[in-house]
Amino acid sequence: MKNYSKIFITGGAGFIGSNLVDYLLGQNKRVTIVDNFSTGKYEFIEKAKKNNNFQCIEADILDYKNINKIIKGHDFVYHLAANADVRFGLQHPKKDLEQNTIATFNVLEAMRQNSIKNIAFSSTGSVYGEADKIPTPENCSFPIQTSLYAASKLACEGMISAYSEGYDFRSWIFRFVGVLGERYTHGHLYDFYKKIKKNPNRLEILGDGKQKKSYIYIQDCINSMICAIENSNEKINIFNLGCDEYVEVNDSVKTITDYLKVNPELTYTGGNKGWVGDNPFIYLDTRKIRNLGWKEKVSINEGILKTIEWLDQNLWVYK
Repeated sequence: MKNYSKIFITGGAGFIGSNLVDYLLGQNKRVTIVDNFSTGKYEFIEKAKKNNNFQCIEADILDYKNINKIIKGHDFVYHLAANADVRFGLQHPKKDLEQNTIATFNVLEAMRQNSIKNIAFSSTGSVYGEADKIPTPENCSFPIQTSLYAASKLACEGMISAYSEGYDFRSWIFRFVGVLGERYTHGHLYDFYKKIKKNPNRLEILGDGKQKKSYIYIQDCINSMICAIENSNEKINIFNLGCDEYVEVNDSVKTITDYLKVNPELTYTGGNKGWVGDNPFIYLDTRKIRNLGWKEKVSINEGILKTIEWLDQNLWVYK
């Protein structure tokens, strides 16, 4: 990020956003975040608020006029704000359209109106659907979309690419696997921990427990984004981000139960998916980012342990 000094982050009080804030402030960048705190946490930015280079604006990016005003003067945008509730997406289909697709359009338009040309976007490996090719490369053809979340993110990617071509933006699109680590407050590890603390004798697992998942530790995730931004200068830069390994859901459960020293009876809802849109095997080809010199420092198992340790020490996130 050596070429940029004034950073604007949407969703800056969330899991990934707040960790990114701490990193950028440590690099002496001026950082402004916007967050509506629907899922972001005030506690995650307590340290940042003590830094004179930090500004937090509580607002909703669906309010275009406000975003158009507060984004002025920045030279780089991290657009991380989104509805990430894949599992219950079919219960409120409008939410993915509004909070992901329309919100992204608002950010892009505000950038255009204020002559800001650089954007990094948090997409998802879910855009590959149930890919035929495993591990899945960035140039894999897209199959039928299986979740409204992924469909909305793919629409965002399309708009970002079109703005890059049409208005001379430079964009970095990151297709994440699951992200683990400190400040993790959403996902199956979060749910498993909550269930086990409530009843250590029984744990229900959605699907058959054999779903294969890849993950990336939060600091590795941030370092990979920075590596891509500093070392790739195409008009549109698309990267898969993840560990060069995967685990079964059952493996994750064992790591958690061993850490908590419990032995619950495991029950399964059945099928190879936990819900509509759950990918039974997600494992991304990450050679493109690795060719730039990046490599993860934390394995998936270590990331799971770090996540459970953090949850164990921060039970307030469940209140």
